[in-house]
Amino acid sequence: MKEAQEYRRRIYLARHFPPAVEARIAKRYEVVRNESDEIMTAAQLAAEAKGCDYLLVSPTETVSRPVFEQLAGTLKAVATLAVGYDRIDLEAARQHGVAVFNAPGVLTDACADLGMMLLLNASRRGYEADALLRSGNWTGWAPTQLLGVGLGGKRLGILGMGRIGQAVAARARGFGLEIHYHNRTRLPDAEELGARYYETPEALLAVSDIFMICAPGTPALAAFLDYRRISLLPRNAIVINISRGDTVVDDALIAALEEKRIFAAGLDVYANEPAVDPRYCRLNNVFLTPHIASATEETRDAMGFILLDALEDFERGTVPANQLC
Repeated sequence: MKEAQEYRRRIYLARHFPPAVEARIAKRYEVVRNESDEIMTAAQLAAEAKGCDYLLVSPTETVSRPVFEQLAGTLKAVATLAVGYDRIDLEAARQHGVAVFNAPGVLTDACADLGMMLLLNASRRGYEADALLRSGNWTGWAPTQLLGVGLGGKRLGILGMGRIGQAVAARARGFGLEIHYHNRTRLPDAEELGARYYETPEALLAVSDIFMICAPGTPALAAFLDYRRISLLPRNAIVINISRGDTVVDDALIAALEEKRIFAAGLDVYANEPAVDPRYCRLNNVFLTPHIASATEETRDAMGFILLDALEDFERGTVPANQLC
């Protein structure tokens, strides 16, 4: 008599994930996937994932209350390949007894590296330089050609001095930047490393030759960088955003860029992604990347593995540190 086969839990992959992550998934679970890799609506996600025990999603999917309602009875856990979880209805998850996991703590270095990449390209007119060379119109070196902003002695204001903000600060010190910051709570002296703390974001803006948003996306920060706050920046300041797109009011930032009220911006995140405001693409003084802060092989693998570790802990009845509910 044949022994009953061990039950393999079914996991729905809402996007294509790194090969090493998918290989580990395939060894343990029965895989159902979004073959097209196109962004799905919540309704499509609910329809496609019927009968699955787990959902593996990304920042592009919305796991709303109707999704939990339609998958009730089989869905046991949702894992998101992201630190942020604002597109997952945690209250609905709790009510339906579904565990939710995120991937914190493993993308610090990649995000900080990208923040510095944006800062350097914005300050040294990277987009204009690249476009000029590729156009075939470069006629050679000139004394006043593409003059940028030097970093030595400039004040870098960091909004959000968590892991990523501190990693940015560590890199920025090597370029001779002074570190200033605002955080919900002041860091201990041993962690400040000489950085100057400001009790309000407005006070920080006023001294920021370069202003970088590293704070986690929260409803309280939505539309934070508006006309009024941009007006507090020193003239010819540079704005960098590696936080959330809705932290910046596009109309206000675009107006400041067009009027040369600020020197430049470097952006990796946008409101209404992937529908980026087309006015950004017509500006020479903004350096744009398509939400790639964590896009290194090492980081995306680590993000996937921390989620799979969490699911295995969950199956053993233990609560992993990255369980949100």
